[in-house]
Amino acid sequence: MKSWSTASHLLVIMLIAVIGATQESTSHSPTQQTARTRVVLLGTGTPVPDPDRSGPATAIVVDDSAYVVDFGPGIVRRAESAALNRKIPAVEPGNLKVAFVTHLHSDHTAGYSDLILSGWTSGRRVPLEVYGPSGLQSMTERILQAYRVDIETRTNPDGPMRDAGRFPDGWKVNAHEIKSGVIYKDEKVMVTAFATKHAMESYGYRFDTPDRRIVISGDTNPVEETITACNGCDVLIHEAQPLELLAKMPQSIQSFVAKYHTTTEQLAELANKAKPKLLVIYHTISFPPGIAPSRLLPPKAGADALYASPEMLQKEIESRYSGKFAIGKDLDVY
Repeated sequence: MKSWSTASHLLVIMLIAVIGATQESTSHSPTQQTARTRVVLLGTGTPVPDPDRSGPATAIVVDDSAYVVDFGPGIVRRAESAALNRKIPAVEPGNLKVAFVTHLHSDHTAGYSDLILSGWTSGRRVPLEVYGPSGLQSMTERILQAYRVDIETRTNPDGPMRDAGRFPDGWKVNAHEIKSGVIYKDEKVMVTAFATKHAMESYGYRFDTPDRRIVISGDTNPVEETITACNGCDVLIHEAQPLELLAKMPQSIQSFVAKYHTTTEQLAELANKAKPKLLVIYHTISFPPGIAPSRLLPPKAGADALYASPEMLQKEIESRYSGKFAIGKDLDVY
């Protein structure tokens, strides 16, 4: 009798534990369901060939869909790394089907052919949909023409993609030249373009998803449109150039930055008005030791004279901005 009572007692305890675990799982499910949108930095660099920073590229991932902004050099390799090391299969190169470009400078577009062709050879079965400023269609047509022999030899009867007849459109691209306003919408995201101020036609983008609002600036001088687009957004991804470093640069670069980029001081002022929940800083001029072009180095300067350390950026931003911010690195996820 005592044995039966003990067994019954243990059974009751086990049932309570199971019920409790079920309730705990249920109570956590809303949190899990709301974390649908992530920002993945695939590249945070500049035209400087820094081996630790690929060219500008950002993925907005909603559930199992990825939307890419900019395709700087290295985008496909970084995307594969994010899929493997960050466990985000949505950014597998074959899964990248929709992309946006802020402007057509080479550091933002040098990975375009890789995105088109490596995405196709990695399994993309539909045309790549790409949105951006005037000139995008011409750039796209010329890239495809430049790789005509590649495409033909991969799809001919002896080619490695000869079975692509089951999805013959994987190498194709639909290029859409845009203006400000809503430019893309599906069941997971609405994308709004807004004009920015750079050396050529340029746009920033706001992504409205089921659970987050994300704004990315591209290259730009501070503009009111960015503040309006964010207006308390969840994440603002914005370029910033450090004042301490700029003071050491040639006057020609200082003048260019003054017209077409944003300093840390200006970004702090902008963020104080835009009030993002998280500010992510990327695309910062910096020359790690050994990679600065000699023409830019001050006389008798050391190899690290033009290196913008994270500590430099941290100091310049936090002294002017009290909100939450992060200095972005390749493969960071927010």
